[in-house]
Amino acid sequence: MSSAPSKGENTPHPASSQKLFNYPPAVEHATIEGVSNVEKNVQGTRATLDKKTGDIAAMFDTVAKRYDLMNGILSLGRHIYWRKQTVAAVDAHPGQKVLDVAAGTGTSSEPFADAGIDVIAADLSEGMLEVGRKRRPDMTFVRADVTDLPFEDDSFDAVTMSYGLRNVADYPRALSELYRVTKPGGRIVVLEFSTPTFAPFGKVYKEYIMKAIPPVARAISSNPDSYVYLAESIIDWPDQRTLAHKFAQAGWQDVKYRNLSGGIVAIHRGFKPQN
Repeated sequence: MSSAPSKGENTPHPASSQKLFNYPPAVEHATIEGVSNVEKNVQGTRATLDKKTGDIAAMFDTVAKRYDLMNGILSLGRHIYWRKQTVAAVDAHPGQKVLDVAAGTGTSSEPFADAGIDVIAADLSEGMLEVGRKRRPDMTFVRADVTDLPFEDDSFDAVTMSYGLRNVADYPRALSELYRVTKPGGRIVVLEFSTPTFAPFGKVYKEYIMKAIPPVARAISSNPDSYVYLAESIIDWPDQRTLAHKFAQAGWQDVKYRNLSGGIVAIHRGFKPQN
């Protein structure tokens, strides 16, 4: 069915020719309470905008225990809605195979698993995966680098990634690697922070990111410095149209995006052509 934007939500960029894409009925989101007590107590470990793979993995290892909690607080609870829309865009069904990259503790993979879909939760951080395995021993967790995935060509009906693409230095290579492992006719769905479509709000939003996130992180996270990097990475990330162009350059076709919450985040979706 066609998903019409509600007031204040999902407004497309006025300068963009990209339209809201059609969504299937939303998949029910399963809330999993409780977080494993596994967290490495490493203070001051943070990545930089160079985004070296080892630094990114080490940083997420240190925040694994409370990462999901921080997501909820910093998004003011909107992350649940964003995730539901992402699951709906993937439109996976039992019998299909989904790769969820940058899955962290597996919260983004759970709706697929709970719907009887074969999903692999992949992440670079062993600390995040360790928390996920203890929370959901019924799910498959694999340590993987999205720029060099340990899977055969044409393995998945759909690939998806939430809040992870901007942490990859060579993200065009990641898009190409995701293309490689996707079956012909399959799709990619990426949820990522983006550029607010209303300029005055965008200025306020940037101030919120840089001024509000670090104090909250200091109160909750064992590694608050990591959230300084996360704030910087959001501001440094390309806008919706630029990212859509990168998808097309990697071979994805019919690439479109949908703005959520005024462009705070955007969902990009594309398809791998049939042979």
